[in-house]
Amino acid sequence: MVAGLLADSHLMPLEQLPARTAEYAATAGLAHVAVFLADLQRHVLRNLGDTDWTCAGVRTHSAELRIAGTVAGRAYQYGRLLPAASPCPGGFRWWVPLLGGTERLGVLRATTYTDDARAREDLQMLADAVGLIVVAKRDSSDAHARRVRTDTMNVAAEMQWRLLPPRSYADGRVVIAAALEPAYRVGGDAFDYALDGRLVHLSIFDAMGHDTAAGVTAGLAMAAGRNARRRQADPAGTAEEIEKALVEQFGGARYATGVVARLDTRTGVLEWVNRGHHPPVLIRGRRWVRELACAPGDPMGTGLGVAPEVCRAQLEPGDRIVLYTDGITETRSVTGDELGPAGLVDFLIRSHADRLSVPETLCRFMHAVVERHDGELRDDATVLFCEWLGSSPDRQDRAAAEAGMPGPGGTWAARPLPPVDR
Repeated sequence: MVAGLLADSHLMPLEQLPARTAEYAATAGLAHVAVFLADLQRHVLRNLGDTDWTCAGVRTHSAELRIAGTVAGRAYQYGRLLPAASPCPGGFRWWVPLLGGTERLGVLRATTYTDDARAREDLQMLADAVGLIVVAKRDSSDAHARRVRTDTMNVAAEMQWRLLPPRSYADGRVVIAAALEPAYRVGGDAFDYALDGRLVHLSIFDAMGHDTAAGVTAGLAMAAGRNARRRQADPAGTAEEIEKALVEQFGGARYATGVVARLDTRTGVLEWVNRGHHPPVLIRGRRWVRELACAPGDPMGTGLGVAPEVCRAQLEPGDRIVLYTDGITETRSVTGDELGPAGLVDFLIRSHADRLSVPETLCRFMHAVVERHDGELRDDATVLFCEWLGSSPDRQDRAAAEAGMPGPGGTWAARPLPPVDR
């Protein structure tokens, strides 16, 4: 099943994936297979295929499923293979998370006629293969872009989503997650991260304005930062290269605030510079919180020559670093109450108590931020989250639990599910 599907995938357009997956799944006794992808804002799951099928006279094809309050949605939210009632006599319906690394892509639906370890193993292998194929094909597929959108996108957002890294990453050392709204109208916000041996690079940017030019400014800041990083520049040097690129391009007329940081995963030392931005927040022991104060320099692109302080902090295993833009903390409810840094941190801590994975925590947080504005944000809102698990690269079970995915060897992380959403 998996070997055939992977071999076929090299010359397969994404639109053929549902049908070809169903064909190969049938060789392993899996029936009624469908591929559902989550929309950009993670509200619904949309069927990648167009084929209807019936069982016992029941029409079971759905073009779209809500994530909140459905079994399919719970499989997606909590990263767990979940059973559901099957309309087919003697059959067992399953929803299986689709992952690209640790990025949540959607879910796979399938019917089996046995409920044993082998059937679950086959389901997991099939989902793993489909996830790899989706990631390999999506960047060249406009069909994928249309399927995961529920609204039209402005030009700045089109640029940003092509430049941004995946919204989640995990290994035995760190768990990283990020979120950005308004997904279809984003202007000058951007986040970036990368792994380089023992180092983890983190950065967040908030460019001047809310138009296409702001998106160009943020994109140039990301590109200049990556270029400097890959020449092994430290955070101060990286920020300075971004400054030079923006001044050269815009002559001081456009700028971006930001934090450029790197974490040494062997020692737990976090090093960063602040270029006119909100300071990072440290969460320790799921409760202790403080801002990491550091004398800031001028925003990048102004050419004012105010050198930032290079700051360092010693992290402890389990510490969480949060970078954010002012669209997060300055968001106000309909009554005028401002969220503030304390509100951000309180939400993150309470969500951990609810046994949510890091990506799901940020997803729900961003939904709450949008709801505070009655669904219409006036400013970009971005948050980047990094948890350091410790110096050993072997903490993969912990990383899997925090990322909401199967542990090593395909075993499911031992995190009990909360009650069904109401």
